[in-house]
Amino acid sequence: TGAIISEPSSYKEAVGISAWEQAMSEELAALQRTGTWELVPLPAHAVPIICKWVYKIKTKADGSIEQYKARLVARGFQQSYGRDYEETFAPVAHMTTVRALIAVAAIRSWIISQLDVKNAFLHGDLHEEVYMHPPPGVKVPDGYVCRLRRTLYGLKQAPRAWFE
Repeated sequence: TGAIISEPSSYKEAVGISAWEQAMSEELAALQRTGTWELVPLPAHAVPIICKWVYKIKTKADGSIEQYKARLVARGFQQSYGRDYEETFAPVAHMTTVRALIAVAAIRSWIISQLDVKNAFLHGDLHEEVYMHPPPGVKVPDGYVCRLRRTLYGLKQAPRAWFE
């Protein structure tokens, strides 16, 4: 019998466990690759939001572990309309529409492809000024915060930015 592996509910629970530390390193590397933020001194007018790590164990069909996933999520509920977000609307396809399209494709023998974009929301450009406290585990100079350049999961405008 193997040890029961659980998903941590906080950074404090995850730190020190190599699989979760590696997952956080991979996420931070993706954030760095996409230029998600730049470190800046906190402007006097800014109200930075906080973020948190969310942990998930991805499993294969047989129940074995496929990967440990750590995602950095912004606490978008701390955002204020007009200060750090404006437009949030993003179009969404209704399931009825998707089913109808699949039915037409089947009748006409069309080829259907599916695409999964890794870290999808990290590809959305952020037009508003949004400041965020550094993620737990990331050391920055005192008085510095992350000025977001790209969207993060949890931001109110993330779906709109991804759609654009």
